[in-house]
Amino acid sequence: MTFRFGVVAATARTGAEWLATARQAEELGFDTLLVPDTVQTLSPFPALAAAAAATDRLRVGTYVLSAPNRAPGVVAWEARTLQLLSSGRLEVGIGGGRPGAERDAEKLGARFGTPGERLRRVAETIRAVRELPDSPPILVAASRPRMLRLAAEQADIVALGLPPQSTEHELAAMVAELRSFGDPSEVHLNVSAVAETADAVPEWLDRMVGGDARKMAAAGGVAFLLGDAAAMAGTLRRRRDELGIGYIGVNAMFMRQFAPVIAELRHGDPS
Repeated sequence: MTFRFGVVAATARTGAEWLATARQAEELGFDTLLVPDTVQTLSPFPALAAAAAATDRLRVGTYVLSAPNRAPGVVAWEARTLQLLSSGRLEVGIGGGRPGAERDAEKLGARFGTPGERLRRVAETIRAVRELPDSPPILVAASRPRMLRLAAEQADIVALGLPPQSTEHELAAMVAELRSFGDPSEVHLNVSAVAETADAVPEWLDRMVGGDARKMAAAGGVAFLLGDAAAMAGTLRRRRDELGIGYIGVNAMFMRQFAPVIAELRHGDPS
């Protein structure tokens, strides 16, 4: 199993800065630019269209669309357009809504709905995108049993929705639960921070992870990669070999720090 690497980027001060982020991601060896879906960040589809136009190889993906915010037909329409404009480089990521996503839905005039209703909306959106003539790969973010089942059965890529402080044991348990429902082509895990030590994790990350990021990292939280490039590469190889996790998302604030890890892994995995 070969690795793939995505940069998770949310905003920029100017259009030129956004395009520079996309170009830098491509130059550093990342495979995908992934954009969240929140009202505090850039709107995913136009941001990804701009990024695709500014790059040659970089794939672009939503990470992830909150299902209540858009009707399935709207998502399919946007996806069809971006798949064309990007020359087939789109990945459509969708989920039932992160914690706090109900406030975004309210601001957008959408009904957030019950967990069951949101699950059905994800399934309906998957069907709508699958019906496109040039259907892009579909990623589903999942953490609970019903969504894990849907993702295992219907998605090409499953993004594990674990809290950043989750342990390696909890990661393995979620992967086992996912694979009890099916065997997706790819499993994705996000990295919130890259640092040599837990003490080197920046304090500004606390707001993003909802707690003391340094304590989470020191306790072995799976969203934190620590050590030099070789050590971090070793952690990711072990997760790939033991758990089948080969698609790694990285916070864009750390993409330069992570670039040597990409080089280390690709040197050791030339295939």
